Amino acid sequence: MDDVINLEYEIKYRPSYSLLEIRLEPNETITGESGAMTYMSPNIQVKTRMREKSFLGSLGLTFLGRQSFFVNDYVAQDTEGKIGLVSAPLGDIERIEIRPDRGFIIQKSAYISSTEKVDLDVKWQGFTKGLFGQGLFMIKVSGDGELFINTFGALDIHNLSAGETLIVDNFHLVAFSDTCSYKVMKFGGLKETILGGEGLVTEIRGPGDVFIQTKNLREFVEWLWTLLEPRVRSRAR
Repeated sequence: MDDVINLEYEIKYRPSYSLLEIRLEPNETITGESGAMTYMSPNIQVKTRMREKSFLGSLGLTFLGRQSFFVNDYVAQDTEGKIGLVSAPLGDIERIEIRPDRGFIIQKSAYISSTEKVDLDVKWQGFTKGLFGQGLFMIKVSGDGELFINTFGALDIHNLSAGETLIVDNFHLVAFSDTCSYKVMKFGGLKETILGGEGLVTEIRGPGDVFIQTKNLREFVEWLWTLLEPRVRSRAR
């Protein structure tokens, strides 16, 4: 089965409240992030498994990345079926075509779904572990098929030519081509890193594509806390 050619899908309600609907042929399989299913046909069977090779690996990622990487395989039995998939962040969903010569590095939290021949290497050590405590873990994606990612806010895509460089805030970085080279570094000097509001950034050099989300989850949480903190303090007295 050629996943890239045959997969039938629609991304609805984009860019703010995107939902991915996939129509499966009989015996066709799609893999989705655990908890992403919104609705499905009654003839679709579900099997939950770990992307990690062992329970200890999954447990380790739970402690380090604050989320385990269980996935569900959805298979249409006998007849056609459909399934709706979403992810928690309010934002867009984007399809990325994965080929043997076109892999990607993606944020672990951005993953929503993929076809059978797409491999997600959650144990990949090529990126700085957890970005020095910022809680961002990356996955190396390879293989041949379709990958769907979720973003917080809209998606901004930059096509870098060979040698072209872009510096991206780590909380805005969603994915980039594995043909790119990269370097995680501080934002300016010590003063800028502490007071400049950026923290760590990634310098990415082409050729390849860079996917950036327009909203920053860390800043959103901090803004939300400014509204909640006075009420929390008043109730604690």
